Amino acid sequence: MRVAVVILNYNGRKFLEQFLPGVVSYSKEAKIYVADNCSTDDSVAFVESEYPEITLILNKENGGFAKGYNDALAHVSEEIYVLLNSDIEVTTDWINPCLALLDSDPEIAAVQPKVLSYRDKTKFEHAGAAGGFLDKEYYPFCQGRIFDAIESDVGQYNENREIFWATGACLFIRSTVFHEQGGFDEDFFAHMEEIDLCWRIKSRGKRIYYCADSTIYHVGGGTLDYANPRKTYLNFRNSLYLILKNHKGWLFFKLFKRLSLDGMAAGVFLLKGEFANFWAVLKAHVSFYGKLGKMLKKRKAVQASRTHFNPKGLYMKTIVFKRFMGGLRSFSELDESEFL
Repeated sequence: MRVAVVILNYNGRKFLEQFLPGVVSYSKEAKIYVADNCSTDDSVAFVESEYPEITLILNKENGGFAKGYNDALAHVSEEIYVLLNSDIEVTTDWINPCLALLDSDPEIAAVQPKVLSYRDKTKFEHAGAAGGFLDKEYYPFCQGRIFDAIESDVGQYNENREIFWATGACLFIRSTVFHEQGGFDEDFFAHMEEIDLCWRIKSRGKRIYYCADSTIYHVGGGTLDYANPRKTYLNFRNSLYLILKNHKGWLFFKLFKRLSLDGMAAGVFLLKGEFANFWAVLKAHVSFYGKLGKMLKKRKAVQASRTHFNPKGLYMKTIVFKRFMGGLRSFSELDESEFL
């Protein structure tokens, strides 16, 4: 088989029990792997006893999402990787439309399906929705989700579209591209590592797409709840890593602007009484400075490897101000002429 569906698991027995039957039923064109990140529950025993046809990969340590997949995919030889979160319900024929899109153009390196919420299947899900974009300050947003504004799916994003980044919750990617790029950056641990990978891919001129003809349903927050301060910490820290490594041009001014905006966000957390999130932002910045030297070396390597950057999917305005000062509620309200 040319397709490998690889599910990274950490103490996710309940999700495996709930969603593996659908993956097995609707993924006949793929070999299925469960890569276990040193779970302490009975996940491994469950897969061994109930799904002997599934190949188990036992990672030697829990290095988070990034290292977990890097370690696991070193043992997977199929041509196309499908990285699939354990808390996802797949649907009939979810694989073939994404494969067809990949096969339509060798320059397309990665594809994601439409991601709807498992809890409310009429709405898009936070992690990926209908494809990811970055604004000029490198804040991520999606078709169907801009920060806290989640849209209902009424067919408004039912066309394939080139995007800037594809979600790691369900990522179709050519194995050659994944390994040429060195996989995920393990210093990210979890969150935004797929945006970093996609940015590096686009710095080689490749393309990334959203496939409207494939749909999956994501529980979201299965390992770490969206409101958890740990997630706040990782998102703020990793966004700084992202900019430091991948921004081409004068770095100081770009980072200073982001640090200022982060300070405003921390102030909002404080005013709302969300003290744990306030401290998470401060800790994110301290951690960032602690890794500055290492990340500058990575920046040098990333910048040296650039060939011709494909900017498709960059939004040349500030999405933060559009959302929180301009009252923006949906992606479709944005002016298409403001995208590269």
